[in-house]
Amino acid sequence: MSVKKDRTKRRWRDAPSPCIDVCKYPDGGFCKGCGMLKKEKKRFKKLSGKEERRPFLEALISRLKEQDSKNDSNRLERWVRIYSRKCAKKDVPNPLEKLKLPEPLDGPGSEKT
Repeated sequence: MSVKKDRTKRRWRDAPSPCIDVCKYPDGGFCKGCGMLKKEKKRFKKLSGKEERRPFLEALISRLKEQDSKNDSNRLERWVRIYSRKCAKKDVPNPLEKLKLPEPLDGPGSEKT
């Protein structure tokens, strides 16, 4: 197997949970940090490979973007930054690099912490 193919396979197989360890559920059951429901956090662990994890992450990004527009917040940007850091810390390829993220992530009111 080529190195590129192996890295792509690893990117999805080893992708850490989208949970960023905030775990507060005030918004109709959605976590304040990652935007997932409790049952989705459990479900992610059972997903395998690109075919299942990619659509899950795409739907999550879409949800965070929608929540941002409703609440005039920057949850998506913060989540992307923290999740990317989590991938780097675990030394695994970041699956977000292969997804189309909304542009621009740096908008009014967004601050780096």
